[in-house]
Amino acid sequence: MTDTGIDRRALVDRHAVEVTEIVAQAPLSVGNGEFCFTVDVTGLQTFPDAYPVEDRTGTGPGTLLGTMSSWGWHSVPGSYDLADTMSAYETPRGPVPYVDMRGELSGAGENPASAAEAWLRNNPHRLDLARIGLARPGAAPLAPADVSDVRQRLDLWTGVITGEHRLGGTPVHVTTACHPERDILAVRVASHLLTEGLAVRLAFPYGSQAWGNAADWSRPEAHTSRLRQAPGGFAVERVLDDTRYGVTVTLSPGAEVNVGGPHEFLITSREAVVELVVAFGAESPTGPPAEPPAYEQVLAASARHWERFWSTGGALDLSGSRDERAPELERRVVLSQYLTAIHCAGSTPPQETGLMTNSWRGRFHLEMHWWHGAHFPLWGRTELLERSLGWYDTILTRARETAARQGLPGARWPKQVAPDGRESPSPIGPFLVWQQPHPIFLAELVRRSTGSRAALTRYAGIVMDTAAFMAAFPVEGPGGYALGPPLVPAQESYADVRASAANPTFELAYWAWALETAQEWRRLLGLEPEPSWSEVAAGLSRPLVRDGVYAAMDTPPYTVPDDHPSMLYALGVVPPTRLIEPETMRATLRHVMATWPWETTWGWDYPAIAMTATRLGEPETALAALLMPTAKNTYLLNGHNRQTASLPIYLPGNGGLLAAVALMAAGWDGSGPTPGFPADGSWTVRHEGLLPLP
Repeated sequence: MTDTGIDRRALVDRHAVEVTEIVAQAPLSVGNGEFCFTVDVTGLQTFPDAYPVEDRTGTGPGTLLGTMSSWGWHSVPGSYDLADTMSAYETPRGPVPYVDMRGELSGAGENPASAAEAWLRNNPHRLDLARIGLARPGAAPLAPADVSDVRQRLDLWTGVITGEHRLGGTPVHVTTACHPERDILAVRVASHLLTEGLAVRLAFPYGSQAWGNAADWSRPEAHTSRLRQAPGGFAVERVLDDTRYGVTVTLSPGAEVNVGGPHEFLITSREAVVELVVAFGAESPTGPPAEPPAYEQVLAASARHWERFWSTGGALDLSGSRDERAPELERRVVLSQYLTAIHCAGSTPPQETGLMTNSWRGRFHLEMHWWHGAHFPLWGRTELLERSLGWYDTILTRARETAARQGLPGARWPKQVAPDGRESPSPIGPFLVWQQPHPIFLAELVRRSTGSRAALTRYAGIVMDTAAFMAAFPVEGPGGYALGPPLVPAQESYADVRASAANPTFELAYWAWALETAQEWRRLLGLEPEPSWSEVAAGLSRPLVRDGVYAAMDTPPYTVPDDHPSMLYALGVVPPTRLIEPETMRATLRHVMATWPWETTWGWDYPAIAMTATRLGEPETALAALLMPTAKNTYLLNGHNRQTASLPIYLPGNGGLLAAVALMAAGWDGSGPTPGFPADGSWTVRHEGLLPLP
């Protein structure tokens, strides 16, 4: 049922995160979507080695304690072009050049076959901007064993982390907050140890090309950190090859800074309290940044922002439910809202590990953009998706060039990219197509959520260019319009047969729905319909059915039980289309639930399966999938969806959870209420502000 009387403060407060010891997999973060700062039990980044990320590239482990931004990127010197990595693939139209990778690539690591492949995959890479922690100058480095009696709390209602611990038996109180609109961190440390020499250490690394590690501390000679005085404190000018950024630190009275070593600055205080306001910024041609606010102003701004965030938009209260799974589902929902807001709501699509640690050198995967951001409009926070949806305009020229190189109109969107939108050499990414419909789906969610023509005008170019490519890409054959070859489905297990892969079930349905939606946009814009869009949407090949269930694709090996069971998502993530027969999909769902090797799946598979079950009218199956007790469906103390030691957080799981729950609670056009929850009285589902899906 729905209700408009949810006590939102009580809902949020019962899921505040409390920490009493080092939990190596689950540090806490503050952030604003563009900038994020992750802390250990000291409220700072004192013990980065205690929060490790497993390395895939042999250059040393990284840390979860990142200081990252949307704008902080770095490239090592090099001059390579994608043309150096292209291969010709046979298609129904003849040979077509694709960015490719001749070296080895697997979940365990990679071995590029050339300097071009290595450089183009590694650069640009996202930077760890700084490390801020406690230190004892002139004494032995602090160690986790020095800390006891930890009491730390992330107050979700204010977005502030407060904590107390004992350092060598002496109390230390630390408060950490992030400004909601500027890349500014506010820190307060209170302890008598400050008057005895305890310092706050600010250190800067070089950029790292390694997996999971955005900081290289081994090359102090390769970059510069120039200290200068600034009003109320000091500033550090950073230069790493062609990357430049600045850090301005405002100090409370009695505090001062001294150089501690290369790229290291120590802040000490004559008082038992020190307050820091640390402002980060990319080099700007428009002049110096605005004067930083005071410490109290940052905390007040954070509190106002998060109270507004939680008081508006969608809410789901399961507290009246008798099902024992309800409290955990509610916890995941609340924490996922916070985590996607601080990691996934920036001006570019996020990387899969957000602004906490690097995966794939910090690059974002556009096939994951739907999973990071589709939930924002569904939960009444459309503006958080629009921050990154407009980014497609900035790479439109490059996407058009890719389509034109392949002999097609419109825009072909890349897969694994940095803000410049350049594709990465890979045997998978350049051959994926399921990210192509995403901008249409996301723009449609914005349009539905706002109820105005503004979205039509704002995103018409993206939708039209996307549809133009999508209508031209399939080739008519005996069974209808075919997708591929070459192609890699969402289920990337077929990368080795990319030269012959064709007609994946999920992509066929998604293609049809997106082209029909783009045609509707033309009608709403007052434009004449494009006949080819309707012709292709209506004439796409029907997905292959084998032994009564949908195959993953209609070319050998048809279905490999490994990775994503993506054929399920042709009805669930994708709204109903003429291509998918519900009873065949029901049989496919039951087959997958009974036989799929879950250890091969990933975090977004579970909400995706829940969406399929919900649309098929099987709410108990939806809940069983959404809360399946498997390793990659684990949600940690801090709310993050853990996958592996080298992919320790996975925000597509969090975003997918929110999208699935929106469907389960608010339904879709023409559905009944709460279709994803059993109507046996065991669930009391109170929700408000949720948008139904198409």
